[in-house]
Amino acid sequence: MIEINLSSRHRDEMAAAIGLAVMQWQDATQAYDEAVGTRLGLNMAERHCIGLLHGGPQSAGAIATATGLTPAAVTALIDRLEARGLLTRTRSLEDRRKVVIEATEATRELSARYYGAIAKEGEKVIASFSDAELATISRFVNAALDLQRAQLARLQAEGSDTPGR
Repeated sequence: MIEINLSSRHRDEMAAAIGLAVMQWQDATQAYDEAVGTRLGLNMAERHCIGLLHGGPQSAGAIATATGLTPAAVTALIDRLEARGLLTRTRSLEDRRKVVIEATEATRELSARYYGAIAKEGEKVIASFSDAELATISRFVNAALDLQRAQLARLQAEGSDTPGR
C-alpha cells in the first residue's frame, strides 16, 4: 500500500504517491480480472463484453465499438458466450433489424460470486469517507477517467509504431 504523508507540504511528492497508487490499483484490478478470466475460461474480449452487459443490454455494434473488434469478431464472440449460456441475443422490439445482447442469470451469478465481495467491501471503504471527501474522490476519478479515454482515443488515432507498417 502506498501511504501519503498528509503532514507533508510537498505537493509534488503527494502527487507522485497518488500516481503510483493509481498505477498499482490498475495493475491489481487487471490481475484480478485476468485471474477470474482464467478460472472461467474467458479471454479479455469476452470479459470486456460481459462487463459491458453488466450495465444493461447492448447492441452488437456497441460491443464492437467498446471492444475495438470487427463486426465479424463480435459475432463470433457473441456466439461463443451464447453457447456457454452467458448471454442471450434477441431482436429489438423497436427495430427488428437490430439485435439486443443481454447477460443471463448465470452471468449475474458469476459476477456476484467473483465481484460481489469487492463491491461489499468497497461500500464499506466509501462509507468511511465524508461527503466532502467523496465529492473530491468523485471529481478525481471522473477527471482521471476522462483523461484516460482521451489518451486512448489519441493513441488509437495515431496508429501503429511497429516498424515496417
